Amino acid sequence: MVRNMSLRLVFSDAKHWRYLIETLSTIIEEACFIADSEGLKLKALDPSKVAMVDFFMPSEAFEEYACSTETIIGVNFDELKKIVKRGTAKDKFELEVEEGKTLKITFRGKAIRTFSLPILDLGAETLPTPKIPFTSTVRVLSDAVKDAIKDAKTISDCVKFETREEEFIIKASSDRGSVEIEFNRESGSLIDIEVKEPAIATYSLDMLEKIIKAYRLSDILVIEYATDKPASLTFELPGGGRLTFYIAPRIG
Repeated sequence: MVRNMSLRLVFSDAKHWRYLIETLSTIIEEACFIADSEGLKLKALDPSKVAMVDFFMPSEAFEEYACSTETIIGVNFDELKKIVKRGTAKDKFELEVEEGKTLKITFRGKAIRTFSLPILDLGAETLPTPKIPFTSTVRVLSDAVKDAIKDAKTISDCVKFETREEEFIIKASSDRGSVEIEFNRESGSLIDIEVKEPAIATYSLDMLEKIIKAYRLSDILVIEYATDKPASLTFELPGGGRLTFYIAPRIG
């Protein structure tokens, strides 16, 4: 029997996809991956429309990538998460789409384990990439930001980003107290910084706590923002891929 396969991709480390889907599942409930000749992509808003996800993995990043036609893969992320959690770093991750109706996920390790999910008809919403006049760009160690967000969470439900000439600062305050975490080159946590003009903006810690789960995907986090403007947080992925989150500021 000949299978009508519109997409097949193979990635060497299934754990990478576990971390990716676990992070996305904290932000979005249902969304569509779109595969074409360039690679695999996804853009989606969280239900509250506070944050937007922009994911892209180029075809070159995969061990094998075959896409005969543009393929839209509508998924429920809670259901997908249950499956990808079964993968380990020793497993290869394979994803196939058959006849536009079924998503097959296979882990090749000590055994060959194949799961199937129905593809959801969600409609492919086209979201434009936000055009934001960023004035500050910092490259920092992602696990250091993860720790800073945990520190800030003990004090408040929101956090301030602040850049000066050679410093990036995360701080939080409330009637319970205050905390300030400074990133600089001397400590090794700040890799690079570009400040067109000093900036300060406030963001939700609940949302940042979800976003920073992606630290497991990348050692480096690029944060771009401007005073009282949305922030962009980008995790650089293998093979030229990226996972970017846009988060709206808190005003007032």
